[in-house]
Amino acid sequence: MNKIDHELNQSIDKHSKTLITNNIELLLNYCLRFYDRQFITRSTVNKDILVKFERLLDNYFHSEITQTHALPTVKYCAGRLHLSANYFGDLIKKETGRSAQEYIQLKLIDITKERIFDTSKSISEIAYGLGFKHPQHFSRMFKNETGYAPNEYRSLN
Repeated sequence: MNKIDHELNQSIDKHSKTLITNNIELLLNYCLRFYDRQFITRSTVNKDILVKFERLLDNYFHSEITQTHALPTVKYCAGRLHLSANYFGDLIKKETGRSAQEYIQLKLIDITKERIFDTSKSISEIAYGLGFKHPQHFSRMFKNETGYAPNEYRSLN
């Protein structure tokens, strides 16, 4: 910051803009380093958050909340874990290699695979029970993830 201030207070020459820009870039690189380093140094805390996230999703999908609310969002999960959505998303990506939204979808698919074998419920009932407003959206997502339509998957297994 002192170097940037010094350059700004000097008479401007053809190198001033480059020097100021380079110093700002260096400052931003230090900020990125600091931000990334916290994911490394807080590894055990991050694992705890991942466990809490997993538990949150399990509780969400196995409760009656899916009847009145839509699918859980990254913002919802981050809020329940007392984190900002951006930080939470970055943390999940660093720990799992997947975005938080992808992680939620994979969890949803795992739960769907369990429920799909309950033949007393139609595919639409399962979709509504998981928080989908439209069963077609559920079927499309399931097919994209598994390669099978829900009814095909049910009959294969």
